[in-house]
Amino acid sequence: MHVRSLYHQLETKSLGREWTVSEDMLGFFADVGLVGRLVMAAEGPWGYGGDVNGELKHKLAESLWWILVLSERLNVDISEAFSSFMSSTETKLTKSV
Repeated sequence: MHVRSLYHQLETKSLGREWTVSEDMLGFFADVGLVGRLVMAAEGPWGYGGDVNGELKHKLAESLWWILVLSERLNVDISEAFSSFMSSTETKLTKSV
């Protein structure tokens, strides 16, 4: 959250205000789109002139960071939510196979 607060400072300096949660979500969407293109580049159908693996690593980590930021801003306990999701998903899948 410290890094997000530094971005808030930059936003305030350049925009006169911090990004809203909706704007954070758009930032996340943009990065997810880049992850999609980088995955395509890693598999071949998307031309990319840079370090695909390095960029993919960076954007995947940044996407995870966005999820942590969004969960914090929306007052979601992401650890509990993830644990609950995995447990219920495993239970459902175990019953299905």
